[in-house]
Amino acid sequence: MTATILFTPAVGDRAPSSSPLRLTLARAGAPPALIDGAWWPRSRNLTEELPALVECLDPLWGRITRIAVSRTFWPVIPGEVPAHGHMVRVGWSNAGQDPHKLLLLSHTFGRWDLLVIPPETAPATAVRLMATATDPSRSLTATGLIHEAERFRAAAEAAADSDSLREAVWDSEGGHDAPPPRLTHS
Repeated sequence: MTATILFTPAVGDRAPSSSPLRLTLARAGAPPALIDGAWWPRSRNLTEELPALVECLDPLWGRITRIAVSRTFWPVIPGEVPAHGHMVRVGWSNAGQDPHKLLLLSHTFGRWDLLVIPPETAPATAVRLMATATDPSRSLTATGLIHEAERFRAAAEAAADSDSLREAVWDSEGGHDAPPPRLTHS
């Protein structure tokens, strides 16, 4: 079983956000995997998004001290962010880190890797990714999960297009105007 966190943070002097944090974590004691959970931020603004994530994870994983991201999808990466009464250093890399992964470090418990679901992802796809990222049999990298979700979405769209095409052919051949079939009795 996975834990889906519905956490509404209060960051700094601001009022609590009306939107809960979108985060799911593998269950405690789950076998080691490439991904420990999934995070679906609402924007690409790390300065606004990371404090709420750390505020939620600090009590679960110990004090988060460092976060590493790939520069690929983040327009601005702050050097540090305030979170849960302390400053968290934020680092980045263009090479060596999966662009769809966020790495969190804690002095107490070690390291966690979260799949980062792009903010613009459709809700159905994001929900599927969150479930897949915490599946006990998971073995894909963060980018592998994103690519798998894209293939699933494309296949679903192709199937919907195929159904639409069949309907259009049926209609063009008079199917929608055809009288119902007559039942005959022998």
